[in-house]
Amino acid sequence: MAQPVAYLSQIGNYTDYEEDFPITNTSLFDLQVLIPVTIICIILFILGITGNFMTILIFKRHKDMRTTVNMYLSSMALSDIFIFLGLPADLYRIWKYKPYIFGDFLCKFFCYMSETYTYCTILHITTLSVERYLAVCFPLRARIIITKGRVKGIIIFLWLFALLSAIPTLFLFGVEHRAGSSPEETMECKFMEHSAHTGLLKIMICVSTIYFFLPMFCLALLYGLICRKLWMTRHGMRKPTTSTREKYHKPTIKMLAVVVMAFVLCWLPFHIGRILFAWTGIGQHMLYQVSQYLNLVSMLLFYLSASINPVLYNIMSQKYRSAMCKILYHSQALQARNVTKSEPNSTEGTDVISSM
Repeated sequence: MAQPVAYLSQIGNYTDYEEDFPITNTSLFDLQVLIPVTIICIILFILGITGNFMTILIFKRHKDMRTTVNMYLSSMALSDIFIFLGLPADLYRIWKYKPYIFGDFLCKFFCYMSETYTYCTILHITTLSVERYLAVCFPLRARIIITKGRVKGIIIFLWLFALLSAIPTLFLFGVEHRAGSSPEETMECKFMEHSAHTGLLKIMICVSTIYFFLPMFCLALLYGLICRKLWMTRHGMRKPTTSTREKYHKPTIKMLAVVVMAFVLCWLPFHIGRILFAWTGIGQHMLYQVSQYLNLVSMLLFYLSASINPVLYNIMSQKYRSAMCKILYHSQALQARNVTKSEPNSTEGTDVISSM
């Protein structure tokens, strides 16, 4: 599930179609496509970095928000921040596809880390949903099982598992040039020829696709069971403690369900397109240009998925909004205080701080 730009050359080698699809200035797209895409990416970059950083800051500063759920969300926010570190390189690639000037190491590194962070997000969402299932359906057992210490250990394990799972990506992508051409002019960061010829590329596509659809199936099942439990609680015999638990869990479940839906909607087109083009004929000329634009849209959705969570938290969580307002107000008050301190008192000749 490496970032979609890494797959821009996946569905047929770009250099094989140079004569059929001439591209000026070694760019895959025209200026009327590149300019709006770049503007959107810059907006997503600013929104993603600031929003996810604020999420981590909010959960760290406010003790009442240091819950096990927010520990997972903080870790996901960190993963999303790292995802945006690859955006400048992706923008460079869609503007100047070749030669690739960053070298083989960075090519492999960006693809590997992108794959890692995406796996990490899926694992976090799935694990968090399992925790919410236990908390709603087995509340007494969940109090014993779900502790902050265990959650910290689980988060570390999820990161390590994601790092290990993405290792095959290092053998799929690299910098190559077309046979018989000048390396200085035609170096490209793309899937390596041997991975396509040996079938390794298709195997990795299958693995990463299963990595996406299997958790999505589990999530659908878990949230179905949670909704069933909440429905039975509402329409059955309820104790006061049960009613209180329902009021506590319901907003959290709603927010997590929306986060899951946003993730699925952002990633589903990419996986459907990749399956379609990988299995209906890699290298077919009529599919080539369509695949490039599909992957461009997938790239935008990829970065949208990494930037949208803080927006959803802000819309759906009153506590999150209040905490963000407090941080912004504190920041503005601190700036105003610093400005006041820097201005000398014209009548007494003393600093403002001396009179406080």
